[in-house]
Amino acid sequence: MKYLFVLLFVSVNIVASAQQLFNERALIDNFKYLSSDALEGRKPETKGSELARTFIKAQFKKLKLEAFGKEYELPFEFDSKSGNKVKGVNLAGWIKGTGKDAKYIIISAHYDHVGINDGKIYNGADDNASGTSALFAIAEYFKNNKPQHNILIVAFDAEEMGLQGAKAFVKNPPIAIGDIVGNINMDMVSRADNKELVACGTFFYPQLKPFIDQVTVTESVKFVFGHDDPEEYKGEDNWTFSSDHGPFHSAKIPFIYFGVADHEDYHQHTDEFENVNPEVYKSCVRLIVLASNNIDKGLK
Repeated sequence: MKYLFVLLFVSVNIVASAQQLFNERALIDNFKYLSSDALEGRKPETKGSELARTFIKAQFKKLKLEAFGKEYELPFEFDSKSGNKVKGVNLAGWIKGTGKDAKYIIISAHYDHVGINDGKIYNGADDNASGTSALFAIAEYFKNNKPQHNILIVAFDAEEMGLQGAKAFVKNPPIAIGDIVGNINMDMVSRADNKELVACGTFFYPQLKPFIDQVTVTESVKFVFGHDDPEEYKGEDNWTFSSDHGPFHSAKIPFIYFGVADHEDYHQHTDEFENVNPEVYKSCVRLIVLASNNIDKGLK
């Protein structure tokens, strides 16, 4: 009987360990901080943006990601719609893959939002503190489960100002552009209120769909595909260029974009952490981690 108890105890712990792909408490704590009033909506060239960068760099350092630039920073400039020069800062760290002559998979999320308007802080919890916090969870997973490809984790700046961080990165990447074999982008991955997480991009890159289909674990959220076929999805309902995966697609780099449908709090000051179901969010991130692992293992 004692021997049976030990076996059962070990078995239960193996199951629990298998489900714990990353530190879920840290995921929520990081999400809560990134969407807090202290960061004042994370608009480029503000104190809040600087605080967000400091926090992201600290997480990269904690995860022991390798750096390309000084303290993970890849600065860039662009012209705003008003004609003013704006300085942005992408943050990038990477994990070396085990494959021979390993190419790079870019896993990305933008950390900026729209700042303060009419005295109200637009904290952008779903958009996109959710994706930024998920970056750390994915990095943690690949640090503990060595990838075959080099994994380049990028937090883009100035997405809300026209995908400027991603455009600057693709135009002047820290590695050879030909060594990038794919982009996994996350933007709004916490508010799967209908229990669906969209994987966009397989219309153009059907070779990536099986890697997502292979994620068969039981979660409260499920993957659905769409928002990419130009015949079926028109205007804003087509997400092909709706976030930072757009410049990669323009450069003919295969992408998968994970996101949720717009909700009543999208680009409103009410996009707050308190409106997120943490269990649904954790379910979304677990699915993305498993899909990213499959893409890493299967993509050539």
